[in-house]
Amino acid sequence: MAQIGADPRKISAVFITHEHIDHIAGVEVFTKKYKLPVYSSAGTLLSLKKRGILNSGQISLAVDFSGMSVGGMYVVPFRTSHDAADPLGYVINTPDGRKIGIITDTGFVSYEALAAITGCDLVYIESNHDINMLKTGSYPYPLKKRILSEIGHLSNDDCDSVLTKLINKGTTRFVLAHLSRENNLPSLAFNSAEAALLQVGGRINRDYLLSVAEPENKQEILIL
Repeated sequence: MAQIGADPRKISAVFITHEHIDHIAGVEVFTKKYKLPVYSSAGTLLSLKKRGILNSGQISLAVDFSGMSVGGMYVVPFRTSHDAADPLGYVINTPDGRKIGIITDTGFVSYEALAAITGCDLVYIESNHDINMLKTGSYPYPLKKRILSEIGHLSNDDCDSVLTKLINKGTTRFVLAHLSRENNLPSLAFNSAEAALLQVGGRINRDYLLSVAEPENKQEILIL
C-alpha cells in the first residue's frame, strides 16, 4: 500500500477469498491495527478462527451472497473451485456504475462464476501456469495433479477461454494474475491471451487493454 501511496486509514474492510497463506499474509496484524472488519465465507472465517488468525476481538462477518454495501461499494461474492474451505471470488460495483470482477485460485470457472463476472468493465483473473511448463517441470506428480485438477488453478489456456467469452459481453480491461513463478512467464501468459482474443476479433489497445500482475512487482494504479 505504501508503494502506491494508499492510506490504510481510508480502508473500510478487508475481503478474503480463501484461507491459503499467500492470500492472508499480514491480515491478522493489519486488521487488528486498523480495527477493520473481515468479510469472507462462513467456512473461510471458521478456518481462520481455528488457526488463531481471527479472534473474538476482531469483527468478522460472513458475506451475503445477494450482495452488500461496504465503504461506498456494492460487493457481490460468488463461489469458486479450489482446495480450500469455502473459496470466493468477488464483483465490486463502484458508485459511478463500474464493475470489477476478481477471480483467482480456481480449478475451473463454473457457470455461476462466469455469470457473475460477465459484463464487468475490468476482470482480474488467474492465469496461473503454462501447461507444458508445469508438466515438464520439477514439481512432484501429486502437486502437478492437484494444480491441474478442478480444485487447482487456471492455466493460461483456461484463462484464455474465459477472456474470449468476456470480451464479447463488454469487458474491456483484463489483468492476468496469480502467475506461477516456476510454471509460467508473464510474456507467455500475455501473448497467449492476446492471441486468443485476436481469434475472436479483439484488437489489443483498441478493443481492450491487457496487463499482467507480476508476482514481485508493485502494480500500477488502473483508472477505469
